[in-house]
Amino acid sequence: MTGLRARRPTGAVPWPLILLEGGEKAGKSWAAAELSASERVGQTYWLDLNEGAADEYGAIPGARYLVIEHDGTWGDILASVAAVRDEARRASDAGEAPMVLVIDSMTAEWDLLKDWAANRAKGSQSNQNRLRKDPHAEVQVPMNLWNDATARHRRLMTMLMTFPGIVVMTARGKEVAALDTGGRPIEGSKDYKVEGHKSLAYDASVWVRMSRDHAPMVVGARSVHAGLRPGVDKPQPIHDFSLDRLIFDLLKCDPATARARDVTPMQPGDEPDAERSPKAAALLTAAEDSASDADLRKVWTAIGPALAAGDISQAEADQVANRITALRAELNKEAAA
Repeated sequence: MTGLRARRPTGAVPWPLILLEGGEKAGKSWAAAELSASERVGQTYWLDLNEGAADEYGAIPGARYLVIEHDGTWGDILASVAAVRDEARRASDAGEAPMVLVIDSMTAEWDLLKDWAANRAKGSQSNQNRLRKDPHAEVQVPMNLWNDATARHRRLMTMLMTFPGIVVMTARGKEVAALDTGGRPIEGSKDYKVEGHKSLAYDASVWVRMSRDHAPMVVGARSVHAGLRPGVDKPQPIHDFSLDRLIFDLLKCDPATARARDVTPMQPGDEPDAERSPKAAALLTAAEDSASDADLRKVWTAIGPALAAGDISQAEADQVANRITALRAELNKEAAA
């Protein structure tokens, strides 16, 4: 078969990407600090994002981690993770005990990116008009900015998923009111929500729920040795829980054979269908910056000629038209108010 590259699976247990989530004061950060005391791990680095537990938990008997200093900006946070990843790769190549990276918490990480998107949205003409009329008006964050925030989160997650060592992520989790398809609360019904990006639990290889009321529970694990069958096995409580035991005894992660997850980043390249055309991007920007219905109509009238000239695709024309319709509805709503 020509043009096909394939290999046999190794069967090796990869380095785990662990999500510890739960309510307040449930022991998430404590468990992460406790792991650093294990003789089976090497140097631990702690990235504290809006939690403030790193210094105090250094007093836990045996804890031996280093606190990463950063200035709170996304660029500095990402650069810090990249530096630890490079050091973990060096340690792995040298045959040293696996390094550990703790991120406390991923809830704060996504909050930072949400604030970044909202701050960018405030600069659009439509939101500036809205805020001039009412300084307390809700800022509308368009989908393209949410996509940009998700792209930033995805870059971080790719680094964590391919980290050549152990990664422990904490996040807040709680019960919330269940909603129907219309977004209305369902009386007497509850759902459980992990506070963070919606794909956070999916990307983790092991998902542990911490609680003040019951033993830690493995909600899900991508594991041959300790996996849970969705829809068949219930979350498993671990009464003598520790991350050391979970990683090395239950998941059977062997430092001699463990490797980072084999995740090949997707490469969209410059295929015309994979990216928005310059003309479509310009029309969307013009729509977002429109200050009146007349401005939006000008953008609307430019869609047809651009489509006829082949500068935009039909899908892009539909996207621009739908965005203009939404913006006109917002302007009409403001005018009525």
